[in-house]
Amino acid sequence: MHSIKHYDHIVVGGGISGLSLSLLLGMTGNKVLLLEKGKNIGGALFRFRRNGIPFDTGFHFTGGFYKNGILNDMLTVLGIHDRIHPLVFSGPGASRFVFESEQEAFDIPVGIDNLIPVLKKRFPREHAAIDRYFDLIRRVCANTTAMNLRKTMMLADTMDEDFVSLQEVLDQLTGNELLKGFCCGYCMCYGVKPSEISFANHARVAVGLYETLARVKDGGDAFIQAFQERFKAYDIEIRCNTSIEHCIEIRDQQVRTFLLSDGEEVAAKFCIFTIHPQEVLKILPREHFSKAFRDRVDAFEPSLGFFSAHGVVEDCKPDDDFGPSIVSLYPLPNLNTLLSPEYDGPQALVMLRNKESADGKVYNVVTAFEPSFREHVAPWRDSSVGKRPKGYRDYKERRMNLIHQRFTEYYPEYKNSFKIIDAASMLTFRDYLHSPEGCAYGIKQKIGQFNLFGKLPLSNIYVAGQSAVMPGIVGAMISSFIVTRSLVGKEKYGQFIEERLAH
Repeated sequence: MHSIKHYDHIVVGGGISGLSLSLLLGMTGNKVLLLEKGKNIGGALFRFRRNGIPFDTGFHFTGGFYKNGILNDMLTVLGIHDRIHPLVFSGPGASRFVFESEQEAFDIPVGIDNLIPVLKKRFPREHAAIDRYFDLIRRVCANTTAMNLRKTMMLADTMDEDFVSLQEVLDQLTGNELLKGFCCGYCMCYGVKPSEISFANHARVAVGLYETLARVKDGGDAFIQAFQERFKAYDIEIRCNTSIEHCIEIRDQQVRTFLLSDGEEVAAKFCIFTIHPQEVLKILPREHFSKAFRDRVDAFEPSLGFFSAHGVVEDCKPDDDFGPSIVSLYPLPNLNTLLSPEYDGPQALVMLRNKESADGKVYNVVTAFEPSFREHVAPWRDSSVGKRPKGYRDYKERRMNLIHQRFTEYYPEYKNSFKIIDAASMLTFRDYLHSPEGCAYGIKQKIGQFNLFGKLPLSNIYVAGQSAVMPGIVGAMISSFIVTRSLVGKEKYGQFIEERLAH
């Protein structure tokens, strides 16, 4: 009879949620097995290199680094705060929204208190609307218990703003379409239309971006390396190129043993999935879930994806500090139109500039990305890496050329020195990151939607991740803290948090 290795917890998925969860469980005295289907942990955090130059895969910037901000606190608890160095987008032109049809540009200062006077100066008749908008943003976040580690870590009770869309709130506040467009600008950071996202979820994502929008030195690799170093102090085993094939033994609504893709059988008290919800139900036996439950998960819609171009600017002038900067071009102020698959005009375009050092050289790196939808790549959906047809290559070439053209129109000084080195479509993200559809933010976080999160009907199976609470790195990490609280117990968890934040 073969022996089965036992763990306290199996964590499935090596993205930021799985990394955070594994470390939290290890720090609270548990034996953890972390499984990652890809060849590296980190998921979209992992950087790739072309011609020796590091480029970001899916993690480009975030918010929440301000004092007592949720990201700042989570990094402190995890013990990696000193290893993560934010590069805040500050100063003239460092963070900018450009509405091309209106020929209007907005430089976004750091902090809501600094942003409000800028908007009031630009919209002198909209002072009440601006004040009300940011009052609502702050109120929602203050009442979202999960966004404050110093409070009891529970999902917040729903509030009125969870059942009204961002668009509805803005329509009630103002008739100024340009101001609405500005307030919807960060919809690109969660991939849902203003008419579909609740105002509350918009607020929870946007608040950190308004307060401190920042890159991180060395990008997602900084997070990966910090977690790897911290894992060494705890009983955490990492296995890449490995996933759960299926559940072997289920008794009393608990999974006792799991078969891994490498053929090994393992046992655990708990298993937590941090992968896409629909991928979770492909692994777990469907007969243990009601039809209503399965239908709910099957009905989740993908968020938008991106077409990204990665390049360098050569031979910059000595006085060009090259960022970091982020400029978002919006052809129209109506984000509902821009974030629709049916829209066939010029796409919104986010352009990031920053310097990267590698092997003793410094590079002026550009990452530019446009919204993309599964409809855009539908003709090649059944193709795979290295086997794409000519029509797909032509599609990529067209989008790369358009991005090059728009980037150099905005930065004419780089017309002869900007070179795109590589590009990625939704199919690229799908196949390299094992992400269904290649969407950027998991499932759409729509009004009234009950996401897959926490304990499942199989009582030792849990779900976390960016599709659980809210999209992005902050939301994914928050979900891991909440699940840890459920697994280790309220009292032990509370004491752990207090001790870590007191340091």
